[in-house]
Amino acid sequence: MFHIVLIEPEIPQNTGNIARTCAATGCALHLVKPLGFEISDKQLKRAGLDYWKFVNVTVHDSFEEVQKAADGNVRFYYFTTKAPRSYTEAAFRKGDYLVFGKETRGIDEELLIRHKEECVRIPMIEESRSLNLSNSAAIAVYEGLRQNKFEGLHESGNLHRLHW
Repeated sequence: MFHIVLIEPEIPQNTGNIARTCAATGCALHLVKPLGFEISDKQLKRAGLDYWKFVNVTVHDSFEEVQKAADGNVRFYYFTTKAPRSYTEAAFRKGDYLVFGKETRGIDEELLIRHKEECVRIPMIEESRSLNLSNSAAIAVYEGLRQNKFEGLHESGNLHRLHW
């Protein structure tokens, strides 16, 4: 449905949790080097549990590599606490790229300035610095899915397994 891009992720558990969200929603995961962990990291695998086999993961040497590989008709949304516009004001379409920066610094300011019209934020109280990266990615993915009427997802979950 969407492409989740993590630029220089640092914490393996966050990446593992995001991979699990991607597996559950059909989103592709793009990791941009340098990574703050090894792909084989035990904590990364544990956070993603046994979902890794359902995730389309691509590791890129640079963000420019991600941009070049993208279809020309898709859009990139850059999630940052510095954006004036809320993520709910964006109109997400199938195939869009949702871009997140590293946990300690976010997305490089130069990149944000070049793409200021595509920058969005998740509202929070002023005293809060930021949300956890995996929570932010999940919020973004599910807003995009909601806008697209949860296309391709089975909405009833596991209810059909209950014996009423």
